Amino acid sequence: MRQRTLGTAGPVVSALGLGLMGMSEFYGTTDDAQSLATIHRALDLGVTLLDTADVYGAGHNEQLLGRALAGRRRDEAVVATKFGSRLDDGTFVVDSSPEYAARAVDASLARLGLDHIDLYYLHRRNPDVPIEETVGALADLVKAGKIRHIGLSEVSADTLRRAHAVHPVAALQSEYSLWERGLEDEILPTARELGIALVPYSPVGRGFLTGTITDTSDLAADDYRRFDPRFQGENLRRNLRLANGVHALAAEADITPTQLALAWLLHQGDDIVPIPGTKRIAYLEENAAAADVRLDAAQLKTLDEALPRGAASGLRYPEPLMHRVNI
Repeated sequence: MRQRTLGTAGPVVSALGLGLMGMSEFYGTTDDAQSLATIHRALDLGVTLLDTADVYGAGHNEQLLGRALAGRRRDEAVVATKFGSRLDDGTFVVDSSPEYAARAVDASLARLGLDHIDLYYLHRRNPDVPIEETVGALADLVKAGKIRHIGLSEVSADTLRRAHAVHPVAALQSEYSLWERGLEDEILPTARELGIALVPYSPVGRGFLTGTITDTSDLAADDYRRFDPRFQGENLRRNLRLANGVHALAAEADITPTQLALAWLLHQGDDIVPIPGTKRIAYLEENAAAADVRLDAAQLKTLDEALPRGAASGLRYPEPLMHRVNI
């Protein structure tokens, strides 16, 4: 597995990471034994960046990762987790206060069974809390040895700049893929100016670019995509044409659509480390193989023409959630 560095002085990680969220919720039934085997196989393949959050499965996801790393495998992994989104009587609340950061990190360390976290992200930002205060609190956690590096998720270019002025930010985790390219206008250029790596989540469009999802009727009742605007009605029909285009180009290259989508991301720069999520070994191995795919200039141009910026139909989140991103 090829490696990349997060930020100018961040950790060295695998070119492709592994997102663990679906091992606990949002994407149908879960199986801890299967998930643990998948995490172990990821480490065997050299996939070192393992991404979780305190809110995934109400702590279950961090506990699962802790179980996977218990014993001799801790040193093989770069553990990334997040704070800032919490459940309050069943309702998601965004809390980026310094006081909550101090409590949240201790709770995450306990669930993970670790003495430090390699990369600690602010999951979502409450705009009523100055980012300088939040990052100042995270800087204190670095000094205390509880975390090694600071990350932010779904923030604006201005917030990124203000945060980085307080303490170096190693990575920005935000949605980025062939069908979600909004970061390219301002946020990604700012991250590059500051020497901050980009860690794209949903790099295959929540599975849409695989070409295997043609409607939502076959998805589990609790699958998030049943409520995703891009998977609904006319949006779905329009977006299927995009997915079909990716499928055709992948067939020409003799790779899978998933591998094509991930390879496209990896070709956007050495400062990009996608974290495709899966809970199955077969999909993990398919994803990992994308790190070795080489696309030439003509293929990249064809992809840009087939899926230009703004091509996807529909909001990337339901309307009530859009106010939580890029702030």
